[in-house]
Amino acid sequence: MSIQKLDTATESLLVHETGSLVRSPRPRRWLATLNRYKWFYLMLLPGVAYFAIFRYAPMGGAIIAFKNYVPFLGIFGSQWAGWQQFEQLFGGPDFARILSNTLILAALNLFICFPLTIVVALLLNELRLTVLKRSVQTLIYIPHFLAWTIVAALTYLLFAQGSGVLFNFFNGVFGTHVDFLTSPGWFRPLIILQSIWKSTGWGTIIYLAALAGVDPNQYEAAVIDGAGRWSRMWHVTLPAIRGTIVVMLILSMGSILNTGFEQIYLMTNSLNRGVADVFDTYVYFVGISQGSYSYATAVGLFKAIVGVILIGGANWIAKRLGQDGIF
Repeated sequence: MSIQKLDTATESLLVHETGSLVRSPRPRRWLATLNRYKWFYLMLLPGVAYFAIFRYAPMGGAIIAFKNYVPFLGIFGSQWAGWQQFEQLFGGPDFARILSNTLILAALNLFICFPLTIVVALLLNELRLTVLKRSVQTLIYIPHFLAWTIVAALTYLLFAQGSGVLFNFFNGVFGTHVDFLTSPGWFRPLIILQSIWKSTGWGTIIYLAALAGVDPNQYEAAVIDGAGRWSRMWHVTLPAIRGTIVVMLILSMGSILNTGFEQIYLMTNSLNRGVADVFDTYVYFVGISQGSYSYATAVGLFKAIVGVILIGGANWIAKRLGQDGIF
């Protein structure tokens, strides 16, 4: 007899003899459960420690967004400023420009990079030659492990004025003399191309894992009904990963204002800064370079609050549409 059945039988006997259920003390049951699953909790400990130290503990420093923080006076010794930093942010001349730049890049990532990851996963799933499938997967995974510094360096080598291979090719074919690296109009296309090349292949892992759980009998039934490859993809494959797509979309909404500091910073120069300044780089330039720690913290806190609202809103919409959310 299993432990669970034994516990149930014991409880029934106690109820029959005493008329009431006498349970063991709660701390004792808690310690018994902890001892039973001690190895699982031990494996969980590093992840919990990471989030506690590097994610939750720094939240206490967000209070300087409401103060005129002076490093020599400390957090508690600095003067209270209330909403002054947020008033400066929303009423400043840079807010509209930075918000529009951030939202444009976020929209491009959401409507180009996000669906492209799904498309690549579906195409890989349709490959029947195992050697070819694994080779393609390996090739498109590799860019994920390259640092943004290397990606930016490769971009400069390819598009550098006068010496770049692609610079000479495009300008030779079209007869123009466009400097891709300093032109404001080419900044966003270069950023999106970098993101596609670096992250699309790696993002397919989750969708391929979801596709691996699709029942093959569904495909066989669709073939018997006369469905072609496109019909099977549309009516069997996509519905099978719909829940995964919704969850990933909800999570991406939370980081919609996080366009990536390293990538943007490495591609920014004095000529394209008008379209390159986003919240991530703005926090660095204002907070670190100019020493406005309270103001930079207010900008970061604004981003975090917007992210939480977007996650909650996207999750609510998903549930209203009959999909499973993340909470």
